[in-house]
Amino acid sequence: MKWFAKKRKNELIAVHDNLDTFFVALSSGQKPLQLSNLGFVHIEQKGVLAIDQKGGGGNLAQTRLYVFPDERTETLHLISLKLKAGKKQQNEDVQECLKFVESLLESE
Repeated sequence: MKWFAKKRKNELIAVHDNLDTFFVALSSGQKPLQLSNLGFVHIEQKGVLAIDQKGGGGNLAQTRLYVFPDERTETLHLISLKLKAGKKQQNEDVQECLKFVESLLESE
């Protein structure tokens, strides 16, 4: 996050604002998968979601905050924040997130 605050401040602000909107919607009782209609939430695999920078203004680099909303524990896990560098890199980022979720669920 330090790097984003220094090098990509506007992207960080946009993703943070979208995270706040997402969290408020979760707190009001909406289910995570229902929130894909917000426009900045992308459904990945095994419950992982990506929150992007949309709505933060023009000329922002594509950025994704990967999260895992654990409905059983009502916990929102923030996994990683990445610049979207292409489909191959995005797939690698998602695989990294899936490994995190698997280890998280195994430890419970």
